[in-house]
Formats: sequence, structure tokens, C-alpha cells
Amino acid sequence: MIRIGIILGSTRPGRNGEQVATWVHDTASRRTDAEFELIDLRDHPLPHLDEPLGAMHGHYQHAHTQAWAARIASFDGFVLVTPEYNSSTSGVLKNALDYLFAEWNNKAVGFVSYGVVGGARAAEQLRLVCGALDMACVGRQVMLSLMTEFENYTTLKPADHSAAALDALLDQVVAWSTALTPLRAASRAAA
Repeated sequence: MIRIGIILGSTRPGRNGEQVATWVHDTASRRTDAEFELIDLRDHPLPHLDEPLGAMHGHYQHAHTQAWAARIASFDGFVLVTPEYNSSTSGVLKNALDYLFAEWNNKAVGFVSYGVVGGARAAEQLRLVCGALDMACVGRQVMLSLMTEFENYTTLKPADHSAAALDALLDQVVAWSTALTPLRAASRAAA
């Protein structure tokens, strides 16, 4: 069965992302076409990129990188839950992406963003980064505005249209992850 990781891309104290990631996971877990697992970056403390060789080489020297690589390699696709900080994604999410290369390749990725304007700019920047990692970015996206979908800017209250958008995003991530299976298999065979 296809395995999809839902990556919570914020480690900030008092983060809104935990509610968002839990909502995504709870919604996804009702599906029967894939297995979904929540990955909290707090559980994977990666220092600022400290590998002596570029990730494209795949020669990871540090135990934290090797553990992160094994974790990411076990999934067929991802949903990235990202805040928007200063018109971009979080530094911790960008750092986690930069640590690896082959483990991301030929996997589908969708974006659930949140912020004052729904986190749109963070997701757009992630599309560029994920494209460089040879990931297939799905077209559907969920954007949650702190102004309209969070009560008092802190309590998630997703609108019906956001729930429908999440279902459509999950449909695409699962379908694309399934379609990319032969490419992942060929890459593993060549390695």
C-alpha cells in the first residue's frame, strides 16, 4: 500500500501547525487507499545542514542524517504542512528538505499552508525546492488564512471549502504517488 508522510514543518513554540497537521492526518486517516503517518520535525532535530558532502552524493556521515534518510525513504509521497514566515516557508522545513536528495526523488508532494494570506508564498517557494529535488508537485493546494480559518488567530476552524480542497489534494497525492511507483522501483534497482 502507498505510504504518505504528512510533514509538520514548524517547530516553533505555540505553533498553529500542530492543529493543521492533526486535521490533515485525521482527514487522511479515514481513507482506505493509502497509509498516512504524521512526521513532526520536532522529533527529528537536524542541526543546520552539517554534512560535508552534498546530498546528491548520498554519502551521509552523521547518524541524524542517516536516521532522517531512512525515515523519508520509507514513504511514497508527502503532504508538507507549512507556515508562512516572512513570505517564505520555515527555515526548519527548508533545512530538512536540503539534507537529502535521492530519498525525495520520484515522490508526489502536496502543500497545506497557513498564514495571514493562507501561506501561498511559502507553498510557491516549496514548489521550486521540491521540483529541484525531483518531486512531483500536485496542482491542488490548501491555503488556510489566519484571518478567516482560525478563531482569534489560534484555533483552527477550517471552512467547508478547505475540507473539500484537502480531499482533492489527498486524491492527487495518492494517485500521483501510485503512478510514480515504477520510477521509484527503477531508481532503487539502479542504486
